[in-house]
Amino acid sequence: MVLTSHADLGNTGEKTGFWVEEFAAPYYAFIDAGIEVTLASPLGGQPPIDPKSELDDFQTPATIKYYADKATQDVVASTHVLADVNAEDYDAVFYPSGHGPLWDLTDNNDSIKLIENFLAANKPVAAVCHATAALLNVKDATGAYAIKGKAVSGFTNTEEDAVQLTDIVPFLLEDELIKRGGDYQKVADWNAFSVQDGLFITGQNPASSVLVAQKLLSTIV
Repeated sequence: MVLTSHADLGNTGEKTGFWVEEFAAPYYAFIDAGIEVTLASPLGGQPPIDPKSELDDFQTPATIKYYADKATQDVVASTHVLADVNAEDYDAVFYPSGHGPLWDLTDNNDSIKLIENFLAANKPVAAVCHATAALLNVKDATGAYAIKGKAVSGFTNTEEDAVQLTDIVPFLLEDELIKRGGDYQKVADWNAFSVQDGLFITGQNPASSVLVAQKLLSTIV
C-alpha cells in the first residue's frame, strides 16, 4: 500500500494527507484475508493524516478499529521509502487516498516506475478516490498512457465542488483521467462505485474503498 507524504492543502494553510478510512478499511480487509501488507510513502516514516478524516462524521468500524490498534499505528508511523520498494517482491499494489496524492504521487517518478513495473509483470494496480491520480502519468511499453481506453474511476468534479476545493486542488481528477484517454466512469456523488478493467481497479470516493479492496483480493487470492 502506497500512502501520500504530502501534508499541505494547497495555499490554504490547512492540512491534508491520507484519509483514514480509505487506508483502514482496505488494510483490515487484506489482513483479515491473510495477506501480508507492506506500507510505503514517498518520504517514508509517518505519512500525514488528513485531519478532516478524523472528524466524527467520517468514522466507520474500520477507523474505530484503527484508532484502538496501536500495533497498526506503529506500522503506519514507519512506512518504507517508496524508492526502496520493488514490484517483484509483491503481488499487487493499492493506493489509498486523501487529497495528498494529487500533489505528490501524480508526477512521482518512483511511484510511476513502480506501477509500470507491476503492469509489465501482469500484476494488478488498485487506487481509490484521489489516489487514482497516481495512474495519470503511467505509460505502457509503447509510450502511451496506460489508462488510455481503460475503464477508470476517481473523485468526481461535482464531489470536489461539494467539498469546496475545486479552486484549491492542482487539477480536477475527473478531467485529467479523461484527458489521458481513460474511459471515466462514475455514479451519483458519494455512492460506492468501483470498476475493474484488466489490471486496473479503481474506486470513485471514500465509500468505494472496500469495493476496490474486495476486487483486488478476488484478483490475487
